[in-house]
Amino acid sequence: MGRTTVHLISLGCARNDVDSEELAGRLEAGGFALVAEPAEADALVVNTCGFIEQAKKDSIDTILSAADLKSGGRARAVVAVGCLAQRYGRELARALPEADAVLGFDDYTDIAERLRTVLAGGRPGAPAPRRDRRTLLPLAPVDRHLAPTAVPGHQGELPAGLAPASGPRTPRRRLGHEPWAPLRIASGCDRRCAFCAIPGFRGAHLSREPALVVEEARWLVGEGVREIMLVSENTSSYGKDLADLRALEGLLAELSRIDGLEWIRVSYVQPAELRPSLLDAMAGTEKVVPYFDISFQHAAPAVLRRMRRFGDPESFLGLIGRIRERAPRAGIRSNVIVGFPGETEQDVDVLADFLTRARLDVTGVFSYSDEEGTAAERLDGHLDEDGIAARHRRIADLVDELVDQRAAERIGEPVSVLVERVEDGLVEGRAAHQGPEVDGATELLTAPGGEPPRVGGLVAATVVAANGADLVAEPLTGAGAGVRNEAERGCDEHERA
Repeated sequence: MGRTTVHLISLGCARNDVDSEELAGRLEAGGFALVAEPAEADALVVNTCGFIEQAKKDSIDTILSAADLKSGGRARAVVAVGCLAQRYGRELARALPEADAVLGFDDYTDIAERLRTVLAGGRPGAPAPRRDRRTLLPLAPVDRHLAPTAVPGHQGELPAGLAPASGPRTPRRRLGHEPWAPLRIASGCDRRCAFCAIPGFRGAHLSREPALVVEEARWLVGEGVREIMLVSENTSSYGKDLADLRALEGLLAELSRIDGLEWIRVSYVQPAELRPSLLDAMAGTEKVVPYFDISFQHAAPAVLRRMRRFGDPESFLGLIGRIRERAPRAGIRSNVIVGFPGETEQDVDVLADFLTRARLDVTGVFSYSDEEGTAAERLDGHLDEDGIAARHRRIADLVDELVDQRAAERIGEPVSVLVERVEDGLVEGRAAHQGPEVDGATELLTAPGGEPPRVGGLVAATVVAANGADLVAEPLTGAGAGVRNEAERGCDEHERA
């Protein structure tokens, strides 16, 4: 008799994708077989997102769709895990009887046993609702590694007899075949942004030991990965609990020495934490692509203060200027929130002017909505939905125009392109300034009848056209074809001189 099969559905961000691959590794080590098609699964596990209202709706819709598959097919159980499950726990279990179990982060280390219980007709208890996981770790960051708290990605080795012969000590099983992969370096966040509920259900900031990160990166390279994207809730805080505020700089240097790894991408840094030494490391370390994912959220000082954040247009523009001085072709992206309680029309004008002057490659625009348990929920000055929608349209339309302009400025630039798809004559990938899945793509023009590049290869090219954030590039031939992002850095050095 074959092994019981499981299909994992992963929603939300790259951090959730890492969680899904940890769950897959633990399930496989616990005797289950992972399958790519839900129709072939005995159990459907939905890794939910609980970030904003739309993400919650998408998660619930996915659970209901999985329940429909169960009612008319092979599956015998639908299990909800992830952020929505952790955040709402028993509430979600009561509201969604279609889910046979709602499991939280504390269940991850024993996920195989939990799933066996569900398949046998049991119903493990759901997490306590609204439990603030920040209280589970010591207040002092340097004491947190001594606490026996379940944190995804920090559980360490599998039990004796289940650990793989090789691979990272935190279990992981790749669920895709892309030439890039997210790599968690920390979990949780110590910031107290008024609009954000994530620290409450993800917990306080906890860095992974550098040796474990490097070990997992080597394993990913062995799995065919050529680019790793370092992810966490707040990457620029890495090392604060390891008594080393420059730990990220050292980690980047260690990762750059891994044979077979071509690109290292750093995601989600805070503007106030992008210290000079970190900027130098991100702009100057071999293999670290010139890419800056910076969380501005707004530009008007009064709005930022109500958000429990700090900054102003001039300080933000000064930071962007320093980045472009070190790396003129760097990709810079951010997210902003419009319609925050108390935001005035003049504040929206400040934001629009900042974005126009900043010339970011990509900006995600979000409409404010109340999140239960956050400080912003209790603020005065809430705007009506129509007013928020109008501001969203204004800023989103402006961003579309600015993204078009910024991409057009790249025509004629040399780029290195990581090939991600070769299909029916189409060769597509990403330039170094384009993050996976969110920052556009680059199509490579190929000569008719010529041999296309392989997936995972790096191709030196020149940008010849742009369409929104997407680019079209023509591969170089001859001696120039060996150009990589190191050569782009060399061009940048020449421009600065």
